[in-house]
Amino acid sequence: MSETLLDEPAPSRLQRTLSALAAFKLPRLGLRTRILLMFVLGALLLAAFLAGAAYSFTRSSLVTQRDNSAVAAATSNAGEVSRALQSDPVDANRAIERLSERGVADVVILYRGNWEVGSRLYLPEQIPVALQQRVIQDATAARMTIVIDGRPVIVLGIPLVDEGASYFEFVDLGDINTTLDSVALSLFFGGLITTMFGGVLGWFAAIRAVRPLGEAAQAARLIAGGRLDTRLAPTDDHDLQLLATSFNEMAAALQAKVERDARFASDVSHELRSPLMTLAASVEVMQARRPDMPERAQTALDLLVSDVSRFQGLVEDLLEISRFDAGAIRLNREDLLVAEFVRQAIAVSSMPGTILTVTERGERMVMQGDRRRLARVVANLVDNARLHGGGAPEVTVSEAENEGDPIGHVWITVEDHGPGVPAEERELVFERFARGAVAGRRSSSDGAGLGLALVDEHIRLHGGRVWVDDRRDGQPGARFVLELPAEEVGV
Repeated sequence: MSETLLDEPAPSRLQRTLSALAAFKLPRLGLRTRILLMFVLGALLLAAFLAGAAYSFTRSSLVTQRDNSAVAAATSNAGEVSRALQSDPVDANRAIERLSERGVADVVILYRGNWEVGSRLYLPEQIPVALQQRVIQDATAARMTIVIDGRPVIVLGIPLVDEGASYFEFVDLGDINTTLDSVALSLFFGGLITTMFGGVLGWFAAIRAVRPLGEAAQAARLIAGGRLDTRLAPTDDHDLQLLATSFNEMAAALQAKVERDARFASDVSHELRSPLMTLAASVEVMQARRPDMPERAQTALDLLVSDVSRFQGLVEDLLEISRFDAGAIRLNREDLLVAEFVRQAIAVSSMPGTILTVTERGERMVMQGDRRRLARVVANLVDNARLHGGGAPEVTVSEAENEGDPIGHVWITVEDHGPGVPAEERELVFERFARGAVAGRRSSSDGAGLGLALVDEHIRLHGGRVWVDDRRDGQPGARFVLELPAEEVGV
């Protein structure tokens, strides 16, 4: 038994259109833009409503006024025609002449079966048949509004029963249309000005409404930057006071938690220092008896010395981090000749033989900084390159790139020959206790992930920044760059 595969029918144009509309998404507008649009649309709708109402009222008033005046004038003119026909019943020419003397020409008179016209603008053929029937046959006064040559015209008919005549008068409404056009133009410009005023008012309202959010965002940035004592000012507005109170409570809770954690780290570090010093002193005693120990004991002692040294470094780093968190760091700034300072920092590091390259302008760079803390920054970078760089690092002191004369920053660059730092981890490596994806392959002698975090903290405290990228010469390895404010002297 065979099966026939049927193709699915192609979607219709309506289905494709509906699918496209479903997939289309309007861009998300900001709060300030939404407030502005609400004011503009509100002003536009209000202006349109008022303009429509004013136009309708004006049109109704003008038409009613003109209609009433036309009926009154036509009645008066019909009476004049009646008197003229009574005095001269031969024909209606005398009646038309008397109307002409009064300035009325747009009339048509039916008298004894003959039509008499006052002007060539309006003829009997232009009178609607229904109006003729009502006036001539039914002997009832009536009026109708018709359009002649694109202009609205009121046609009034009045029967003159005693004279056996019918009187018709044409009233042109073209001047009313002109007046209404002027009114519509004035209302349009009035609505446009109202909408623009609504836009200006909406702009100021949006700025005023968004300002508290901007203040909250600025306060959040300050807190993220370490200013944990930042608070929002109280306000009389109930809704904004609710926001300010909630924000301040959150900031106070965050500050208390950070301070509690900092005190805990500081207390732990202080408590560890005493037994650690005792342990270090005991290790020194054991080191003095090392030649008398068996080989296995010597190996165990070497491991103990290494771990005690690492433990001491970890405690010192924890103490330094706790000082940062508590805001207890005070810089002893002094003028430092950058090249000479880096040479001294390398000389007391774990790799005093590290190659240092200084550019011509780098030799003349001077910065203000805390000698002890910046020396530790350089030592941490050299230690990091020694541990993970696959060989001797290379240090360079140079002027910052893409800066003119005079130079405002100096670069201290440390390059290694290791595997480098993946792009997705180049910000992570400066976080506390973060050692990247290679952490699992490190030996027990590696650091705890605080060295680069301390580098970042110290450099930011000096108004600079630090980052890592690839080596410039195409070789594998990482390139750490310290950028610090400095100036060139002796030029």
